[in-house]
Amino acid sequence: MSKTVTVDIVADIVCPWCWLGKRNWDAAVKLTPGIKTQVTWRPFQLDASIAPEGKPYREYMKAKFSGENASRWQQMRDHLEAAAPEAGIHFDFDNIPIRPNTLNAHRLLRWATGQDRVEPMIEALFEAFFANGRDIGDPAVLAELAGSVGLEEQLTADLLAGDADRKQIVEEEQFYRDLGVSGVPCYIFNGQFAVSGAQPAEELAKAIREAAANPASG
Repeated sequence: MSKTVTVDIVADIVCPWCWLGKRNWDAAVKLTPGIKTQVTWRPFQLDASIAPEGKPYREYMKAKFSGENASRWQQMRDHLEAAAPEAGIHFDFDNIPIRPNTLNAHRLLRWATGQDRVEPMIEALFEAFFANGRDIGDPAVLAELAGSVGLEEQLTADLLAGDADRKQIVEEEQFYRDLGVSGVPCYIFNGQFAVSGAQPAEELAKAIREAAANPASG
């Protein structure tokens, strides 16, 4: 039908909509079996100002969603928790202790991409944070999760202790901000058009078909 559809998915691990959006994306791919998709996960930090040790989650969320925004966060939680079972995921917001800085998690995803392990890696990170209440800003936790999906745990720990790919992650994130990405998840098809938000699988499948019918030139 067409050339391969390339898709850049801009996301952050601490964004619950991104986990839901990831599962919706998986479902969309199943709805378009005749079209090959090539996905690259791209980094986006919802709050890069958080210190490496993170902040207490409840304190952070209370400050972010104070006043009139408090009811908005409750509405978002209700929607996410209602949508989660159908997507096969579980959000345990009350069990999350730390709102982490996610730069190291994005470095880990970059390395997992190079080892063709990004799919299990991103799922392991989402589950660790949202379902199991683990601190994914902790290098020891990240190294353990890396080992659980087939990456070399000690090598990962050594890399996290240094600055490998730190600059590249920051620059890549800025590239997508400069393109106009301000919220995640954001799906960019063939470098031509974008779909924002955790859209239903049917909407993402529609975008896949549109991209397949209009392949990127060159």
